[in-house]
Amino acid sequence: MLDRLREICTVNGASGDESRVRNYIKAHIAADEIITDNLGNLLVFKRGKKSPKNKIMLAAHMDEVGFMITDITDDGFLRFGAVGGIDPRVVLGRGLELASGVKGVVGTKAVHQQSAEERRKAPDFDELLLDIGAASRAEAEKFAARGDYAYFCGDFFGFGDGFIKGKALDDRAGCLIMMDMLNSELEYDAWFAFTVQEEVGTRGAKAAAFTIAPDISFVIETTTACDISGVSGDKKVCELGGGAVVSFMDRGTVYDRELYGLAFEMAGQNKIPIQTKTLVAGGNDSGAIHVSRGGVRTCAMSLPCRYLHSPSCVIKESDYGAVRSLAEKMLSAAAEL
Repeated sequence: MLDRLREICTVNGASGDESRVRNYIKAHIAADEIITDNLGNLLVFKRGKKSPKNKIMLAAHMDEVGFMITDITDDGFLRFGAVGGIDPRVVLGRGLELASGVKGVVGTKAVHQQSAEERRKAPDFDELLLDIGAASRAEAEKFAARGDYAYFCGDFFGFGDGFIKGKALDDRAGCLIMMDMLNSELEYDAWFAFTVQEEVGTRGAKAAAFTIAPDISFVIETTTACDISGVSGDKKVCELGGGAVVSFMDRGTVYDRELYGLAFEMAGQNKIPIQTKTLVAGGNDSGAIHVSRGGVRTCAMSLPCRYLHSPSCVIKESDYGAVRSLAEKMLSAAAEL
């Protein structure tokens, strides 16, 4: 699993630039029908042993957070903005890679040249520059232009007791779980939507759900875990090693109560570790899916992830296994609801 996850996470694909991820997925799945819609969603149908009473759609988003070049300075530095929700504090000093393959380092004014007020606050994106080693605008323009994408550089590795660090684990881990399911024998027919542009407003999921028109949808995601030193109680949100995270509500969705209860029932029957979010926060593709057409009964199953939307996302392998197992059990259980 670690090698396959490394592969898919190192494929660059921010919101609106998911083609490389889509091509990777298409090359590594077995399916009965594959559709790429006008937005770039990859809609995949897999026949199972039986036809379900309810049409089921599983969804995971292909896009990661990233950056877009907005300007080039006369002395060859690149100005850029965020694509998706990125805290600029996790960007300063990091390596970024342009879509062209050129790499650079993010910098700002040296600390000894900053005013006392500037030193008290983190720099915003308009104060950051990407240094690609160019000496002039003309030299930089050989490698970059306004509108080009850039991505976090970062090592992918396992550490500790089953921990995994890498960029784009949100939501390539979910994509890989769905790929695993597609490459296995399913109990029931199912649709799988690998969606685009989740990080900029769940746009792809809206189109995918309208096209597939499911009765029930399961969103396979990652979600913020704050289980670190100095954080206690419900502020932890969820914990690595605690198993699949099934939400009752977030800022975009009040989840189907029967599916929420069914998830805990299936987890208990099959000895799958499970937990819920202890804070109503965030959102995912469920927000667009559950209000599509006449409404879709929706449940989100997520991997807890530390340091989300950074080059150093951290998940745990045991949670990956828990979400995959729960997704398989929920597909069968919900097919005949």
